[in-house]
Amino acid sequence: MKLPVVSGEETIKALCKAGFKVVRQKGSHVRLEKKTEKGTIKVTVPLHPILKKGTLRIILKQAGLGVGEFVKLL
Repeated sequence: MKLPVVSGEETIKALCKAGFKVVRQKGSHVRLEKKTEKGTIKVTVPLHPILKKGTLRIILKQAGLGVGEFVKLL
């Protein structure tokens, strides 16, 4: 499945649906965290109008989400 073209805000909303919570923001970067049995997953999302494919792929990898799962959360 191809990666969708999304903004930073759309990505944050989808991650919040997946159980992440916004912890802090510094400039145009928002930090999200999700507590799991194995520990805390930390992800930083830039508030850009369109996220580059590589950036989005890294965010999804850090969050432990597949592309299909992410698309369903949008």
